Amino acid sequence: MSYSKIFSDLPELTHEIIKYFRNDFSTLHSCILVNRLWCRLSIPLLWENPFSIPTQNYNFIGIYLHDLNDELKAKLKEEYKIDDNLYSSNTLFNYPTLLKYLYTPKIISSIRKWSNNVIENLNIENNSVTKFKRLILISLIKIFIENEVNIHTFEIQVSHYYYYDACLDDVLELMLQTPDFFHNIKNLNLHFMSSVFAHTTQNLILQTINLHQNLKKITLLGFFIFPLYKSLLLSKDHNHSNTLNTIILYSINFGGITNLDKAFKQLNVLETVHIIYCTLDSNFIQQIINLTKPIKLKSLFLNEKLQFDELLQLLQKYGDSIENFGIRFGFLFLCNQQDQQIELITKYCENIKFLSFTLFKNWIIHPLFNITENAKQNLNYLSISVSNNLSSKDIELSSSILRNLDQILPLKLEYLNLTLNIKYINDLEIFLKNSQNTFIKKLLIKNGGINDKKGHDIYDFIISYIKEYIMKKKRVKYLAIINYFSDGTSTIRNYVKKELFSLKNEVKEFELYDIKIQKYKDLVINSEVSFIEELEDKF
Repeated sequence: MSYSKIFSDLPELTHEIIKYFRNDFSTLHSCILVNRLWCRLSIPLLWENPFSIPTQNYNFIGIYLHDLNDELKAKLKEEYKIDDNLYSSNTLFNYPTLLKYLYTPKIISSIRKWSNNVIENLNIENNSVTKFKRLILISLIKIFIENEVNIHTFEIQVSHYYYYDACLDDVLELMLQTPDFFHNIKNLNLHFMSSVFAHTTQNLILQTINLHQNLKKITLLGFFIFPLYKSLLLSKDHNHSNTLNTIILYSINFGGITNLDKAFKQLNVLETVHIIYCTLDSNFIQQIINLTKPIKLKSLFLNEKLQFDELLQLLQKYGDSIENFGIRFGFLFLCNQQDQQIELITKYCENIKFLSFTLFKNWIIHPLFNITENAKQNLNYLSISVSNNLSSKDIELSSSILRNLDQILPLKLEYLNLTLNIKYINDLEIFLKNSQNTFIKKLLIKNGGINDKKGHDIYDFIISYIKEYIMKKKRVKYLAIINYFSDGTSTIRNYVKKELFSLKNEVKEFELYDIKIQKYKDLVINSEVSFIEELEDKF
């Protein structure tokens, strides 16, 4: 029986396979062309979050506008002389109903960019451009509401730009006219780029929060606003005390926050908390340590100095539940206690799946390689970055990492990202040789090393070793390599970038070994928040 016959007879199996390409948009576009079944299964994945697809093509907005009602079409024609050529004349699917993610900053930005392209071909006066963009935004939101879209994740972003915040008010006011729009939303993201915003906007956000009835997860990013804190956690009147089980906190200053135990107790089914690069004062740390409600502190990413006793108490209480751990700044730990504090991490956190370190020249790295065998087997995502100062200390630190890294690698790794300063190319060969038993699904190497004294480009050596120890042994599925090298000076203008993805012949050679070369920026996990949100959505 042919493979095509098997997939045709088992559409459920085909659907499960295609879902693995959810964020691989080029592959999904190829799937559309296979047959009707594959097209029917791929289209919903492409249209569940089109505003977030990394492309400069915004033609999908014209396809959405195909569903404009006659009244709005007439208004656009009367005020802006827009005819039916603006809209897609034929659609194969009801695309608005496929929308699952609605991010206000992305939809506002996409419409602004799409409108700029449209305006080039229209005779719209400058003083009417902003009005035109806001009319398109309102029209699109009305289309989503009229089609009763079933939004899975909704993000509200408050910025310090008048245009964005005015558009946000338009969106929220329109949505609040149809309260049922919020009832099925499971994930709510609140992103504050400014600590001060209009009273009107604040009231609209509070009304929006209170209309959610089935929230499973809330993500709070940026400046933390106390009225929202009280509405989300301290109010007895909110509708999600019996549904909310996950809170993600990112880049929030917890100074002055009290009653944390009381707030968490009112969330009856709260299970998981993620703390990502927040400002943690001693008062808040003690509140977390003294919580009586049993929770899992699943993520802890730190970017500031902690006292030894504070870190010890945190890890003693939550070490078993921590699955995602990261350190971003070299001055995080007291210099005379670095090795002791790293040993605390390796001792108490044996269930880490995602480990991220950004290291500086004064770091003592060797305790990191002393993790237990059990911790090694749980590790699935690893990111190690060394500051790119091109100092001898940075080069020495990169060398030490490559010579010892194999000690903590399991047999299979989903993701390995190395941002280093490789000057001694033999270090890379040592790492690749010593880690030959590890299969890495996604391998990323970003090097900021200097050309050696003979003028040879280190990049060529990196590629040759990768071919020898990775390509020929088929040890990775996805690969991205980027190299920044200079003539040895410190000025940024002397840097030259070479990326494997741009070398077509090399890409074809790797494809012969079933290795897909991608751009570094497309493969890298550049947001811990997005990564954790995706992990939570899987469970």
